[in-house]
Amino acid sequence: MFASSRRDFLRLTGATGAGLALAGASPAAHAASARPAEPALVSEADATALWWRTPAREDQIIREGLPIGNGRLGALVSGDPIDDALYLTDGSFWTGGRNDTLTSDGQLPYDANGFGSFGVLGQVRVALTGQEAYTDYRRRLDLSNGVVSASYQVGGARYRREVYASHPDDVVVLRLTQTGGGRHSGAVSLVGTHGETTTASGGQAGFAGTLVNGLTYGAAVTVVGTGGRVRADGGKVAFDGCREVLVVVCAGTNYSPDAAKDFRDPAIDPLALARTKVAAAARVSGARLLATHVADYRRLYDRMTIDLGTSSAVQRALDSWSRIAVRHTDPTTVDPELEAAYVQYGRYLTITGSRDGLPMNLQGLWIHNNTPDWFADYHTDINVQMNYWLADPAGLGECADALADYCVSQLPVWTDVTGRLFNHPSNRFRNSSGKVAGWAVAFSTNIYGGSGWVWHPSGNAWLCNSLWRHYEYSQDRAYLEKIYPVLKGAAEFWQARLITATVDGHEVLIDDTAWSPEHGPDAKGTTYAQELAWDLFQQTQVATAVLGRDAEFAAVLKDLQSRLYLPRVSPKTGWLEEWMSPENLGETTHRHLSPLIGFYPGDRIAADTSSAELLDGVRNLLLARGMDSYGWACAWRSLCWSRLKDAERAYQLYLTVLRPSMNNGNGTAANLFDMYSQGSYTIFQIDANLGGAAAALEMLLYSRPGVIELLPALPLAWAARGSVTGVGARGGFEVDLTWRDGKATRAVIHSIGGTTTEVRAGTWRRRITLRPGETVTLTPGR
Repeated sequence: MFASSRRDFLRLTGATGAGLALAGASPAAHAASARPAEPALVSEADATALWWRTPAREDQIIREGLPIGNGRLGALVSGDPIDDALYLTDGSFWTGGRNDTLTSDGQLPYDANGFGSFGVLGQVRVALTGQEAYTDYRRRLDLSNGVVSASYQVGGARYRREVYASHPDDVVVLRLTQTGGGRHSGAVSLVGTHGETTTASGGQAGFAGTLVNGLTYGAAVTVVGTGGRVRADGGKVAFDGCREVLVVVCAGTNYSPDAAKDFRDPAIDPLALARTKVAAAARVSGARLLATHVADYRRLYDRMTIDLGTSSAVQRALDSWSRIAVRHTDPTTVDPELEAAYVQYGRYLTITGSRDGLPMNLQGLWIHNNTPDWFADYHTDINVQMNYWLADPAGLGECADALADYCVSQLPVWTDVTGRLFNHPSNRFRNSSGKVAGWAVAFSTNIYGGSGWVWHPSGNAWLCNSLWRHYEYSQDRAYLEKIYPVLKGAAEFWQARLITATVDGHEVLIDDTAWSPEHGPDAKGTTYAQELAWDLFQQTQVATAVLGRDAEFAAVLKDLQSRLYLPRVSPKTGWLEEWMSPENLGETTHRHLSPLIGFYPGDRIAADTSSAELLDGVRNLLLARGMDSYGWACAWRSLCWSRLKDAERAYQLYLTVLRPSMNNGNGTAANLFDMYSQGSYTIFQIDANLGGAAAALEMLLYSRPGVIELLPALPLAWAARGSVTGVGARGGFEVDLTWRDGKATRAVIHSIGGTTTEVRAGTWRRRITLRPGETVTLTPGR
C-alpha cells in the first residue's frame, strides 16, 4: 500500500494509525482502546477552511449542503440551527442486480429495476427549540481537520455544532456545545426513504428494511445529553435542558464484495451492527471521538501541502461563495489561496469518499434523492477513472485501493457475463472472429457485477489503465499481484477481439466495431480503442516481468502490440484522427477527448518523445474542441494543455472549472460541488472536482516512470512564489518543491519504492538513483 511514512511520523507522531490498528476489531474493543490524549486540531487561524454566512437551504441541499464521509458512510449537512438535516448514505445502498438479460439489440438494460441505482439510505434531523432568533451565523468546512461546523449567537450564549464521519469509529458524529450558559432542547429523528418504521427507546432509535433485490439495511442513532434529560418520544429521541448533546449515527447494509455470495452476506444484521457501533462510540466523550477522527483524517490530509501565494485581506474576508463569484467576475485579480483550497477540497472529497469500501461513483457518497441521474453509476468511459486521477499525485494513494478492490470483486461476474453474452448475434459490437475470452463491461456498471447501457469493449482496458497508474506511483508488488488477474483477463479479451486490416499495403491489427465515446458512428479501429489496447498490452507485459510469470503470454502480447495500427494526423483537418479516416465524423467541440487518451492519461504520445507532426495534431484537436465545456471535460482539457506545456490555457481551463454555476449552468455550486448542466437543472458530478484538482497539480509536476519534470506548465498567476510538498510521482517517488519567479529553487525527492529517475526543470537535468526510503535534495540550475 502506498503511504508516506516519513510525513506520518514527522507530523503525527503518537497519533497515527488509530483506525488502521483497529481494523476488524469489535466495537467494544474499539471503544476501550487507546485514543489520542487530545485533539490534534489545526487551529482555526491556521486551518484551510471554506465558510458561508447562512445555512444550506434544504431544497438546494445538493448545491449548498456540506459533505462529510468516512469512505463508506456519507452525509450532506444543512447546518440549520432550527432543523438541521443530514442526508445519509452508505456506498453499498444500491438497488438492482447482475442485469444479465440482454435487450433485443444485444445490449444490457439500463433502468432502475435490473441495473438499479444508488440511493439515500435515510435522513437524520436535529430540531431545536428556543433558538429561532439566532444571529451572527457562520458555517464552516475545515479542510485541515475534516470537520463541518456551524456557530451562532442566541442571547448571551454562543452555540456551536460540529459534524463529521469517523473512519476509526465508523459512525457519523454530531456534537452540540455552547458557551455562556445556553441549553439545548429538541429532538432527533431518524427517517428512512422507503417507508420504514422507526422505533425509539430511551436515548436510541433505529429502523431496518430490505430492498426488492434482497439487500438488507438498517440505521441507528444514540443521543447522549449532559446536564439535562434524554428520552424516547414516539419514534424520536428528545432532549431537554442539555449543556451538550452528542448524536451518534451509523447505518449500513449486508453488502459483501464477494461474487460467490451474490454480493450479500446473510450473516450480517445491519441494524444490530449499527446499534452496536453507535453504542460503543457513545460511551466515549465528544472530545475523544473528535481526537480519534482528526488523528486518522490528518494522517492522510497532512501528506500533501500546497502554497500558491498569499491572497489579500479583502479576499479572505469574503465568504467562499462570494469569493468564487468575485474571482470569476474579476479575472485579473488572482486569489491564490482560493485556488489552492480547491485542490485541498478535492483531497477532502477523496479522503471522505474513498477509503476501504466501494469506490466513488458519479456523485461519490453524496446524493439528495433516490432518482439520481444516470443512477449515480460507475461510468467507464471517463468518469470513474477521473475520480482517481487525483489520489496518487495528492499523496492519497491508499484511497485508490477502493477502485482496485472493486474491479477484483466484480471480475468473476464480468468474466461470466462476457463469456455468455458478449458474442450474442444481436450485439453489434460482438467479436466478428467468433472468439471471446476474458472480460468486458458496458459503459455503466453497478456493484453487483452488473453492466448497463451498451457494451463498451474498451472499458476493460481503461479500467486497467487506472489500476496500473496506481502501481506506477506505489511500486507495490503485492498490489500488482492483486490486480494481475484483472489485467490478464482484459488482455485475453483483446487477444480474441482484434482483427486484421490492410493499411498502405501493410497488414495491421485493429479493434472490431465499436464507438468512440460518446459521438460519431460505430467504426473499426477508433483511436480510442487502439491506444487503450496498446497501453494494456504494454502494462501487462511489464506486470508479467515484475511478477515472473506468463512469459509466453507476454511474448504473444508483444507481437500483438507491434502490429497494432496507430493513429495518424489527418491531412484534411490537421487533427489527430479519431477514426481511421481523415474526416471528422463527429461533433467538433464534443465534450470527450477520446482520441487523446494516448496523450493523457496515457504516455505513448509525449511532448519530449513524439514527432512535431503528431504533437501538432494533438494541439490542433484540442483547439478544435474548444475552451469551454462541462467541468470534467474542462479538467481533461487542462491536463492535456499542461502536457503540451501551455500553462496559460491549462490555467484558464482550471478557472473555468472554478466558475460559479448560475442559472442552471455548468460550474461550481455554493458548496464547491461541480454542476453538470442539463438546461433546466444541474447534476452534481464529483469527477470534475477531482479532475480539476489533479489539473492544478499537473501544472506543477509531470511524471512518468523514468522522468520527473518540475513546473512543466506554471502559470503566471502562480509564478511569483510557491511550494508543494508530498506530491506523488510515477516511478515510486514523492516530491517537495519550492519556486520563485517562475523557477524551481529546491526539490526534495523521496523514494517510496522507486530507484532511478531523471529530474528536469526547464533545460536542467539530473539523473538520480535512490534506495527505497532514501531522499535527495536538489537545487535545479546548479
